[in-house]
This record gives sequence, C-alpha cells and structure tokens, in this order.
Amino acid sequence: MKHYTSIQDIDSLPNWVQEAKALKATPKAFKNLGADKTICLLFFNNSLRTRLSTQKAASNLGLEVMVMNFGSEGWALEYGDGTVMDQGTSEHIKEAAQVVSQFCDIVAIRAFASLTDKEKDEAELVLNGFKKYTSIPVVNMESSVGHPLQALADAITISEQNTKARPKVVLSWAPHPKALPHAVANSFTEMMLKQDAEFVITHPEGYELNPEITKDATIEYNQEKALENADFVYVKNWSSYKDYGNVINQDKNWMMTKEKLGNAKFMHCLPVRRNVVVEDAVLDSDQSIVIEQANNRTYSAQIVLKKILENLN
Repeated sequence: MKHYTSIQDIDSLPNWVQEAKALKATPKAFKNLGADKTICLLFFNNSLRTRLSTQKAASNLGLEVMVMNFGSEGWALEYGDGTVMDQGTSEHIKEAAQVVSQFCDIVAIRAFASLTDKEKDEAELVLNGFKKYTSIPVVNMESSVGHPLQALADAITISEQNTKARPKVVLSWAPHPKALPHAVANSFTEMMLKQDAEFVITHPEGYELNPEITKDATIEYNQEKALENADFVYVKNWSSYKDYGNVINQDKNWMMTKEKLGNAKFMHCLPVRRNVVVEDAVLDSDQSIVIEQANNRTYSAQIVLKKILENLN
C-alpha cells in the first residue's frame, strides 16, 4: 500500500480489523519495523485523539515522530497552478511537499473542510497536493471529505463489541450549535457499506450526505423508526451537503437520549457536546463505548502504518 487516504484503500476490511486486534494484544511486536524511519504529522487543524493516537501508533512501531502545527507554525501555502503569489500565501505546495519528503519517510496530514466552497473541499487541495508532489506515502488524519482512521477504529470497535451475525447499525444526525464537516459521517458510511450488517442512516430532510457516498444505504427520516432494534447507534452532526455548509435545522428533539437508545451501544467519534448531541445519561452509562472507540484509534493508525512500512521495507 502506497497511501492511506480513504477507506477504499483497504483491500480487505475483515482482515485489517483482525490484524489490528492482534496488534492491540501485542502493540510492540513490530517495533523494529519502523527503526531508522521518521513520520511527520502535519496539522492544519487542531486535534486531540488523532494526534496522540497516531504518535502512539508510530512509537509502537519504532518510528521517530515529528509534529508540526502548520496553521500556526508554517507558511500559508498556495495550491493553484500558475498563480501569481502577490497576496497572502508565502510558499507553494510544490516546494513544501518536496521539502517534507526530504525529512521523513511518511507524512500524515489533517486538513478540514472550509464548508464554504464545495468544489474546493471535494478537490482535497491539501491532501491531494501532497500526494501529487511528495515522494513518500501520505496518510489522511481527516480531510475535507473523509476520516478513514476514525472509520477503521469504528470497525474495530464494532467487531469487538458485536454479538450478532448481522447487527443493526444506525448512523443518526444530531443537533449542534455550529456547522460541522461531513468527513466522519462519510467514512463511517463507506466503512459500513463494506460490512455484513443492517445499516440505516437517519437525519432530518435536507441533511442528505453526498449520494455518491451513501449509494444504496437505507435512509430513514423518522429517527424513532430508524432506531428500532438497533445494536449500535453512531451519533454525529453534519451540516447540509445540498445547501453546502449551512445549518438548516437545529431540531433539539434529535438529541440522543437513553430512552431512544434502547439496548443499543452508543458510539461517537468525540469530542461531543453533552446535552446537545447526547444527554449525560447515555454518555455516563455502560452502553457508551466512546472511550473504547478512542482507544482503538491507536490500533487503526498502527495497522495503517504497519502496512505502509511493510511496503517500504
């Protein structure tokens, strides 16, 4: 594997999940794999779980880690071809990506959607710019349209917690005070469509995700109906895709409650706004597996880095 920028880069999700679970049991078993190699983590946006888990995963594999918060520590980058750089940008990605390639063996990038220009967001200027001009593998630590490390961690978590041959998994929209990207919901949907499960997406009308991603997934606008007999309920806010980046509905009745959850396990990528997205009674219950999800972020990153290192060696 050269890059890991999408769930679609996984050749066999069941195999990767099993390998990740084996790594979790013996996290230092491949510590020599990354010896004398370096990974650079570039953050164009803030992070807690992604930064710490990816650093831990790299350390488990023997990699040296360099971290740069690009938004505050680096030059403002230009991405366009033929641009006259007489305004705010100081460096072109053509040079920046090649320079980064000289300092490390793998680069991991986190760069969120602007939610103001759908065309630019879907072009993934930062992620694809590095893929185009760097000479080393690129890992997506959340981009404009995807968060494949989170989705892989979610797959690991469901595998660990599942007790049924074909579980019912529901992705439910929830209210939030500001517009949020589609990345987590997109990658979770892509991941679930690779699973043998009953998968349902529920949200108010107008919050449909990109139809090229949801494809044949079941979409139910009645949250109560969607949640019937659910085994796992993944709650996440996202802004409108059609009316791009806008908050068109703040219906507080979509907040997840203990009553709605029933007997299902509760999932969320974190951070989560208590008593807005989900009530305390859910997060503080034994049905919440959000901390387990966060822990599995290390092993989703570690299996990705292991695959890349094996390809390099």
